[in-house]
Amino acid sequence: MPARILLHLLVFAIPVFAFAAEPVPLADFARHMQFKEVKISPDGAHLAVSSIIEGKVVLSIIDLASNTGLTLRPRDDDEVSEFWWVSPRRVVYSAAVHTGQLEAPSLTGELFAVDVDGKNKDTLFGFRKRGSAIAGSTGSHIQGGRPEYASATMLDTLRDDDENALIEVQRWNWSHVGTAGGEDLHAEVRRIDVKTGKTRTVAIAPLTGARFLSDHKGAVRFVAGDDAAQKRKVYYRDNDDAEWELILDEGKTGNRVSPVAFNRDDSSAYFECGGSKNRGGLCRWDIEARTFKTLWSGTESEAIGFEETFDGQDLFAIRSMPGRPAIALLDKNAPEAKILVELMGQFPGEDVHFGNASKDGKKAIVIVEADRDPGAFYLYDAEARKLTFLMARAPWVKPENMAAMEPFSIKARDGLDLHGYLARPVGKEEAKDLPLVVLVHGGPYRVHDTWRYQPTVQALTSRGYAVLQVNYRGSGGYGDAFVKAGYGEWGAKMQDDVTDATRWAIEQGVADAKRICIFGGSYGGYAALQGAVREPGLYQCAIGYVGVYDLNLMKTRGDIPKSFFGEGYLETVLGDDEKVLAQRSPISQLERLKAKVMLIVGGQDKRVPPVQGESLRSALIKRGAEPEWLYQPTEGHGFYDEANVTDMYEKVLAFLDRNIGQGKATEVASP
Repeated sequence: MPARILLHLLVFAIPVFAFAAEPVPLADFARHMQFKEVKISPDGAHLAVSSIIEGKVVLSIIDLASNTGLTLRPRDDDEVSEFWWVSPRRVVYSAAVHTGQLEAPSLTGELFAVDVDGKNKDTLFGFRKRGSAIAGSTGSHIQGGRPEYASATMLDTLRDDDENALIEVQRWNWSHVGTAGGEDLHAEVRRIDVKTGKTRTVAIAPLTGARFLSDHKGAVRFVAGDDAAQKRKVYYRDNDDAEWELILDEGKTGNRVSPVAFNRDDSSAYFECGGSKNRGGLCRWDIEARTFKTLWSGTESEAIGFEETFDGQDLFAIRSMPGRPAIALLDKNAPEAKILVELMGQFPGEDVHFGNASKDGKKAIVIVEADRDPGAFYLYDAEARKLTFLMARAPWVKPENMAAMEPFSIKARDGLDLHGYLARPVGKEEAKDLPLVVLVHGGPYRVHDTWRYQPTVQALTSRGYAVLQVNYRGSGGYGDAFVKAGYGEWGAKMQDDVTDATRWAIEQGVADAKRICIFGGSYGGYAALQGAVREPGLYQCAIGYVGVYDLNLMKTRGDIPKSFFGEGYLETVLGDDEKVLAQRSPISQLERLKAKVMLIVGGQDKRVPPVQGESLRSALIKRGAEPEWLYQPTEGHGFYDEANVTDMYEKVLAFLDRNIGQGKATEVASP
């Protein structure tokens, strides 16, 4: 039932009024998830959990037999980022730290390790290698270690080796900091001793921005990445002693593929590929024959993930999201497939998938989530066929108070298939002529809106607004051709897709044509202002959040053009015609603007520097159209601090209320 609806009941001819519950506090939508990630140990005896305690992300280890545990707090101002079980009794994790004025913590590039009993707390890798990883430690157990100015992440925990793991390492190039060419040091893979931190290099990438894939024996055999023209290259070698061989080059073949996993006996590898409809698929590459075979083709969308067998040795299912999540089974006879189907029956209408599992496959983490539910973690006992609830990611979120996201599909004006989501306020699922917010995602390339809990969508619907999201051309999820259809189309066909979806919502009677606002972050901020100037009669207001408003300025300011790769990316997706870029920049078209404008800017934004918002604000003031202005000096490319996000929601909703109607549900009487 919508908030604050007044019910008029006749009792003895005297009107009696009952009120629904108050709206969900906006602060609830701004809160970070309490529980981030849950993983079970290889022996199934312990859980490792990352969660927020007293405002910091910490790591907890829970003994399942005794239901007791301990919490490990990183030193200084650090927070836990990712973590991995590297043996039944040892966990490795990365850290993030608050630096300068920026609210959001930044990864340090270091790796730390600790035993399940809290002992042997060590800095394994990074610039603080000689220091202690956990507050209260008496000192590092690493002997002869040295600081290293590089960033590392886990590649392979090496299932059958409790002493070592494989890590990807990217060295810092101090000579190029802040200049073009900053990432010309190629990434490498090292075998690391998870007790001492000693490393040995086993692979060096033949190109920048590359990702590696190891086989089940720990040999690094594939590396893939994009060149400056955004063309995928894949290299292969038979073993760690062999030389890299370029086996697939998108620039020559036009086909974009990426290795994702080896099969059980390492005789072939699974690749993401175009599929039969060029909308995404899964192929198998036979290593000896060097031939591809298509195993699955997406009819509407590409794969968004894969389900591994509990032992981690093979894939048994493909996850896709044409609208709501869908599962395609590669091996219907796999025990894991039967378990997944059974669990999906227990949670109809929700997205069910596996986390990790114990080495023997007897216990596994199950994740259940939905559009109205941030999700919960469960423990599955395969022998007892028992599912036990562990914890909810955000226990304060009540799904019954959240809005549903309804998938839709339309044809763009040039016939291209478009997909998106429409959310209406709870209790108004069939309502017409609603005030509408067109929410445009950022990226823009290979990023897409999905059917999942989205705080901003829920905050807007909780105050009476319908929310429309469309995956315009260039978005991910619908095949490589769909992505490339957006190249060079900033402010043109990409914008037309957003316009076409907006007009569809009007034609369906969902949206009141006189009460529509367009809102987005990053590229979405650009699209919000570009939509307002390109379609001056369509939107009554526009909200640009850390957005780009001058495309020529984007090619010289911010962190993207500071590298060779970034320069190539901008050349590919924007082009080099300065006149065209100026014509497609909102700041150059303000004479067409009729909508009211709100600008939201982070003072520490390195991706889209504040000058973008500041310049547009100055230009609007000169035209006598001063925008609503929200500037947070300590935020970056997207607000992080809960209080700042709450304040943003409050100001955005107040702006919407003033321009397209009262956002909160009004009191109405019904007999």
